[in-house]
Amino acid sequence: MTMSFPLLAADSVSPAVLVSIPMLICFFALMIGVGLYCRKLSTSIDGFVLGGRTVGPWLTAFAFGTSYFSAVIFVGYAGQFGWNFGLASTWIGLGNAFIGSLLAWMVLGRRTRVMTQHLGSKTMPDFFEKRYNSKALKSVASFIVFVFLIPYTASLYNGLSSLFNNVFEIDYWVIVVVMAVLTGIYVIFGGYMATAINDFIQGIIMLVGIVTVVLAVLNQNGGLTEAVRTLGEQAGAEYTSTFGPNPVFLFFVVMLTSLGTWGLPQMVGKFYSIKDEDSIKKGTIISTVFAVVVAGGCYFLGGFGRLYRSQMTEGGYITEHGVLFDKVVPTMLADLAPVVVALIIVLVLAASMSTLSSLVLTSSSTLTLDVVKPAVSRKKEMSDKHSVLTMRLFIVFFIAVSAAIAILKDTLWKDSVFIAQMMGVSWGALAGAFLAPFLYGLYWRRTTRAAVAASFIFGTGLELIQLCIGVHLIDVRGIPVLEFIFTNSLYSGVFAMVGGLILVPIVSLLTQNTRPENVDDKFVCFEK
Repeated sequence: MTMSFPLLAADSVSPAVLVSIPMLICFFALMIGVGLYCRKLSTSIDGFVLGGRTVGPWLTAFAFGTSYFSAVIFVGYAGQFGWNFGLASTWIGLGNAFIGSLLAWMVLGRRTRVMTQHLGSKTMPDFFEKRYNSKALKSVASFIVFVFLIPYTASLYNGLSSLFNNVFEIDYWVIVVVMAVLTGIYVIFGGYMATAINDFIQGIIMLVGIVTVVLAVLNQNGGLTEAVRTLGEQAGAEYTSTFGPNPVFLFFVVMLTSLGTWGLPQMVGKFYSIKDEDSIKKGTIISTVFAVVVAGGCYFLGGFGRLYRSQMTEGGYITEHGVLFDKVVPTMLADLAPVVVALIIVLVLAASMSTLSSLVLTSSSTLTLDVVKPAVSRKKEMSDKHSVLTMRLFIVFFIAVSAAIAILKDTLWKDSVFIAQMMGVSWGALAGAFLAPFLYGLYWRRTTRAAVAASFIFGTGLELIQLCIGVHLIDVRGIPVLEFIFTNSLYSGVFAMVGGLILVPIVSLLTQNTRPENVDDKFVCFEK
């Protein structure tokens, strides 16, 4: 692999590079500075994993939002779904805001904080053990997190290459390594509090960046009215209609990307750390507004992608094999002012680093607290100091593995169907396995261990079948119902989540003999 910097030659430095470099240096210095500042708050397990459960509404809301929306959404999903649905893709962003953020905070926020604090649980697998009195459920949940979070983490780097190559012409592997190292530094030193503070800073960058980019693109196309009119003429009226050319597919995209957050460990974990109930009320509003601007803005922007069809064709991004969706948004931004391009570069880095930090902290804390510590404590109690050190080592491990997968997929494994499919099913598997047992565990006393196990098996099983279909080990063609369910990982992910919500109460009613003891003691916290 080689590294080239043609745009940095003395006689050919582009204006975008001149503006981007000082902005990036300031951004990186600030991130590392926050990590070093938060070292003193990360010496205990509670401090490192949950910020001492004293994190305020603004930090928590921004941490929730920035963990939710990564560069994959800005570059990949906005380009793909904007191209497929036109302006109707904005519904995806609004669904993320009102289902994935507003309802998630209203339904899960208070009860998650109260019960997890009452039970003393620090991770989602730990919650399953203490809520359902089952070490086996914790072990299985930890295994699911470990298996499916790594490919999900690796997918975060996907949105970086196009924009950076357009501006700097730097090899993809260099971008991945720099992002991984810098994220690792501030998470390892500062833990959750450093992540939360940096998420707040990154969230401000994302808000300013999205608004600036949308306005710049609209201005480039003659304003909102003119851009919509031109889009209708060039692409067809269905791409400016309310629900777009494929409302059914649009619905499934909205549901997976919105409802799925309710079952993701790195998202739900934000409610563990918020300091009080008043903060939850404020955080609900802040998180929703953030999501409307960021998610709504991303998908609204992507809806104008077909205005750039000629540039996409000239660039070789539309071929007989289809459209390279990751190139849609970069093509839209190619001719914007240098300062806007520089802001977009920082925006994409901020979006990626915030989600990456949340995922690796979730993975390392789960593996340490739910697997390593119980195993070690059978012989000798593992101290807080050793637990935090172990988590820091696992952060290095998870970042290194995810970066390696991303680099190898871009080089040696470009044609690997397995890696691509594994990344695609990760979100659905995690949400499908955990959403129902976590939600019912907070609200319904009669939920049983058997029902939780059934949800784990159903959610991951459905996505593993999707994976096998994707790598051509299973063929369901000719079976209408299965063809529909396994159209792609978006469809099967929604069926995994909704199926779990139906399956858990049915199995619970049939298996009351596996209902945990002392359930009333666990729900007494809501009566205080």
